[in-house]
Amino acid sequence: MRSVRRLFTLTTAATAALLALTVAPASAVPTPPGVVVENGVTQPVFDYTQAIRERLYVETEIDSDKDGRRDRVEVRVIRPAETERGLKVPVIFQPSPYYAGLNDIPNHDDIDRDDASAARSAGGADRAAETIVFAGYLDNYFVPRGYAVIFADSIGTGGSDGCPTSGDPNETLGMKAVVDWLNGRARGFTPDGAKAAATWSTGKVGMTGVSYNGTLPNAVASTGVRGLETIVPIAAISSWYDYYRANGGVVAPFPFQGEDTDILAKLVLTRRNPEVCAGVMADLERRQDRETGDYSSYWHERNYVKDAHKVRASVFLVHGLNDWNVRTKNGIQWWNALSANGVKRKIWLHQGPHTDPFNVRRAEWIATLHRWFDFWLHGVRNGIMNEPMADVETAPNQWVTSRSWPVPRTSPTPLFLGAASADGRPGTLGRWPSGFGTEQSFVDDTSQTAEQLVDNELAADPNRLAFLTTSLTNDVRLSGTPRFTVRASLDGRSPYLTALLVDYGTDTRFAGITTVPGQDCIGPGIPEDPGCFNKRAYVTRETPWKIVSRGWLDVRNRYSQWDETPVAAGRTYTLSWDLQPQDHIFKAGHRIGLVLISTDRDHTLRYRTGTVVEAELGLSHLLLPLS
Repeated sequence: MRSVRRLFTLTTAATAALLALTVAPASAVPTPPGVVVENGVTQPVFDYTQAIRERLYVETEIDSDKDGRRDRVEVRVIRPAETERGLKVPVIFQPSPYYAGLNDIPNHDDIDRDDASAARSAGGADRAAETIVFAGYLDNYFVPRGYAVIFADSIGTGGSDGCPTSGDPNETLGMKAVVDWLNGRARGFTPDGAKAAATWSTGKVGMTGVSYNGTLPNAVASTGVRGLETIVPIAAISSWYDYYRANGGVVAPFPFQGEDTDILAKLVLTRRNPEVCAGVMADLERRQDRETGDYSSYWHERNYVKDAHKVRASVFLVHGLNDWNVRTKNGIQWWNALSANGVKRKIWLHQGPHTDPFNVRRAEWIATLHRWFDFWLHGVRNGIMNEPMADVETAPNQWVTSRSWPVPRTSPTPLFLGAASADGRPGTLGRWPSGFGTEQSFVDDTSQTAEQLVDNELAADPNRLAFLTTSLTNDVRLSGTPRFTVRASLDGRSPYLTALLVDYGTDTRFAGITTVPGQDCIGPGIPEDPGCFNKRAYVTRETPWKIVSRGWLDVRNRYSQWDETPVAAGRTYTLSWDLQPQDHIFKAGHRIGLVLISTDRDHTLRYRTGTVVEAELGLSHLLLPLS
């Protein structure tokens, strides 16, 4: 900030002489350091190479490892050197359990419930990019613009005390303590034990991160802690039940079959003294319940959506429409809860998978994130909150905006299941009920993936039921959460039903992300951290169909996800469940398809092949939010 000095007219020579004796010449007074704002954004006026880097420890209010001492979490701070001369800055805070790397822990081997020897073990999630201190672009870009950036190890990981507990209140309070410290409400210490206060902090904090690193901001925001002004959760969990479970079923985050909360905790557990946490790990494994998949108090304490009414921070939510690791429900149910509670918010939905928008829309992302943090942390009135709330990438590199999401003028549209042809080819999806009194059946085959079962849509297939609309005469946009209702019976070992929403029609579609030649240098750097990043681009491929969304039900939980009710073989039940939220355009000439299967090999537990599913048509229908 620039000081404004009033000029006083000296009316006598004596007064002028006295002033000359007691005030140093103006040129000798150092200019106070200050943040510079031009064209509605903060400018890079602070020397990144001279920034102060320090390792500190913040005392929490918890004792997760039960050693009789409050856990301390390690934080690493980078801030402009001018903060040593009176400059106070806001903080961008990225928490993570991954900075120290991962342990080598095998996943559960109970995927195949009737043939344990055939169960496959996959590694943990791809989190290597989160392991390097000050990795990424936040420090290079924002420190020169008058921000401090903090990385902190979640409890029980890296240099922090305690035991990781996969999303429970202990992990939340561990990272909340950092916000409290930045506001003078918690104690900090240097590595040698001296007290360390964040006297350079304005108290305004923004949290951000991808995946687990974005989940922790959701958790901390759900406490309503003062000083947390905004969060930017990217591909983040809002309820851990919906990461590892679905409607009473054990459903893996793709492609990590067999992973669960206890496995994740062991993956990130600090390697210094893991035996201290053995009891905590055993408790996680016992309480998570991989047998029934029921919702319980264990999952309820890891559900941040229920506490959305406490959120004070604004939220800029980002999620990939092709993210089958942290599925879209986790983002959209949080978005809907924030909306219901009047939280200031913005949303980006992109075509990428489980990734940072830095990898899919780099220049626009950096510019938007910059303006967002400037508005909420520096108080720069740059108009960002007057712009459309939602940016959606409806196809690779094709973005549209709307004033809210789901897009306005979306309405629930039922499509009823109609009978198959006499030779067993797929049935119909139509606007009016038909097929009353008609029943159709299939046999569950756990060896086939969903992708195999939706292929060749016009053929008869004994291991699925498929229903198709006629060719669309106009583009139709899906925006929101599909829901499926069916009258059905099951006879066999598998308790699962899986509904697949499919876009049938040849098109060029997302097929991955790749590194391309060149780099973007988005900020200054030092030899160890040059601030330059490889360019990324979409891989696209022409395909005849795409699974747009899918949803799972453990039929034993047909009445409640809290409790199981036995399934009587051959008895028909009315069953309803949601599919994953989506935003997708079905193009003219394409057909909307619904494929019903039992086991979803890459997501659900797999029981013995052979369960017979029989569906009644008539009022069975797919309800789509269309515009």
